[in-house]
Amino acid sequence: MGICSLSCFLKILKGVFCGLALLIPMFRGKMANPFGIWCEFVWTFGLVVAVVIFLLEMFLCDKIVELIVLKHSWADLVCGLYLQVSAMLLVASLIYCIIFVCGRLACLGDIFCAICSIIAFVLYTVDAVMAKLKCPSGYLSNLRGLLRFAESLVACVLLASVTDYFMGVEKHHKPAAMVWCIVVYVVCFPVPVLIILIHLIKLLGGLLCFALDRLEVIFNIVAVALYVSAAIIWPIFAYKNYNVGPAHTNRKHDRRFHDLNAATVLTYVNLALYVVDLILSVIALYKRI
Repeated sequence: MGICSLSCFLKILKGVFCGLALLIPMFRGKMANPFGIWCEFVWTFGLVVAVVIFLLEMFLCDKIVELIVLKHSWADLVCGLYLQVSAMLLVASLIYCIIFVCGRLACLGDIFCAICSIIAFVLYTVDAVMAKLKCPSGYLSNLRGLLRFAESLVACVLLASVTDYFMGVEKHHKPAAMVWCIVVYVVCFPVPVLIILIHLIKLLGGLLCFALDRLEVIFNIVAVALYVSAAIIWPIFAYKNYNVGPAHTNRKHDRRFHDLNAATVLTYVNLALYVVDLILSVIALYKRI
């Protein structure tokens, strides 16, 4: 009973602090910065996860969802979501602190927002550890599911970096090679999310007319090939062209350079994740055969 009460209390607190972190920037109007939009999405997602899981468990609907909708257990879904939201909140908190928080009086709202985001991250992490200690078996809370999520998370931050890099840059200052890299990031982003959903939801798995493990191997091969091309092309053309374009202040110039560095590093990170995923998917397919 005590553990149940603690779990319910944590869910309420997670929703409260995600909501507070979301409300503060929203009162200022529409967010234009891609990184700010990403942070707002993370806080919204954290709020929705906390509220939906709390309501489903309070009204005892989790068993119905597990029986009718899910391929794996409810505990696997909850543990996986908590781990994923924890990682998203950690990234969002770091990004918001780096980009928006400052030492001036005008930044008090941003400081409070960052504090709420960090508290939400701590609460989600505590709940994720408590859920993981129950050792749920399934896809989302274990290595393969977390690896797919990591690919999507890195792609989100990567797209935010690329979008911020190109903001205010005229069309003729966007080489075709760099546009190709953006196409790679955009094309590869939704597929891991779709694969996660197919692994979780019975109905989606039933719609496939071929084995999912083979589909994963094919996608991983294509993703690795595409990211190899981006890992070669992006640094060459991006570092060559980042000075080209309309005149900017030194601050804007430095921000574009940081975006460029972030996009370069994250391209190699996601390439490494896809290579690991390819190896694991080939091993899994070989064991099935």
